[in-house]
Amino acid sequence: MTGERSRLTALYGGLLLLAGALLTGVVYLLVKEGLYSSISLAITGAVPAQRLGDLPTPYPTGFPTAMPASPVPASPAPTGGGRIAGQAVAITRTVSDAAESAALERLLTVSLLVLLAYAVLSVALAWWMAGRVLRPVSVITETARRLSGENLHERIALDGPPGELKRLADTFDGMLGRMEGLVSAQQRFAANAAHELRTPVAVQRAAAEIGLAGDPPPEKVARIRAKLIEVADDSERIIEGLLLLAASDQGLRERTPVAVHEVAREAVHALASEARERGVRLTVRAAPLTVDGDAVLLDRLVHNLVVNGVRHNVPDGRVEVRTGPDGIEVTNTGPEIPPDTVPLLFEPFRRLTARAHTPGEGAGLGLSIAESIARAHDATTEASPNAEGGGLTVRVRFGTGG
Repeated sequence: MTGERSRLTALYGGLLLLAGALLTGVVYLLVKEGLYSSISLAITGAVPAQRLGDLPTPYPTGFPTAMPASPVPASPAPTGGGRIAGQAVAITRTVSDAAESAALERLLTVSLLVLLAYAVLSVALAWWMAGRVLRPVSVITETARRLSGENLHERIALDGPPGELKRLADTFDGMLGRMEGLVSAQQRFAANAAHELRTPVAVQRAAAEIGLAGDPPPEKVARIRAKLIEVADDSERIIEGLLLLAASDQGLRERTPVAVHEVAREAVHALASEARERGVRLTVRAAPLTVDGDAVLLDRLVHNLVVNGVRHNVPDGRVEVRTGPDGIEVTNTGPEIPPDTVPLLFEPFRRLTARAHTPGEGAGLGLSIAESIARAHDATTEASPNAEGGGLTVRVRFGTGG
């Protein structure tokens, strides 16, 4: 920061010193041009006021006594007015030159002294101005040095007038807020993932140690075997969900036209039997929608949205799937959802209610995977609780659709 302050000081001080030098030069030239005329006019105006007889003359006014007394032809006496005027002009010019030289020398000396003092004052003022300008940058730097995973809640909160540095500080505060949210989400994700994966491992261990202890009968071995297979399937689904979430977060490598309305029809057809078992009426209104993207990921997006609507529903509930130029919309009935908890449902392993570990229960990755896939396709995901009948409405809007 000292280097930047020194460079700004040199810049500001140099500009101020240059301005002072130019101002001094201009004043000196203007005074030099007009000083001689002013002095000449002042002296010339004073000369006519004197008596011409008081000025010295080179012509004598009498005759020598040794001259003969014979008459001399009369001739006009020479007048000394012309020479007197010439001598007055010469004297005026001499005095003007001397006065001009003395005045300019004095002006130059004073100007240089003033310029030297101005240079010192300019450097001091430039140093102070550079410090004031760079103070917000110093505050941002110190805050960035202090930040770590434990104190991301700190903010710069720069108090100053609107400007580029104020916007920079506010932008930095906004970035810190987003980083804090991401770090908190990652910490929750790691904790929830560890919990979700630890539970099936604990169940498998208990089943193996307790259920197969001693010499169990074949029926018990069969039950333990089925339980172990069920837990293994649950673990496999969690791992696949995590891998799919990581893959969608990395973005798309290739894009091909995908008929999303056909994908929606296939997803509804595949989940129709599960919906009937749960007493949920499943309908689809598939208007044409074509998106450039990955067919497998888009199929998983629609599938997860429909599965979420079917499994988190109530008896005699309904799920409506609609596609069109605006995107995808899935509406389902279900329990009442507080508006402030809706954004949390898109975080990994988040559920509206605690997990009961019942057959067919998801791991809480469905909506987070759907949002990640939508983001990879440059789409936005919106969710809102339904005003009547409970449940949720999820909309995925693509940037381009057809």
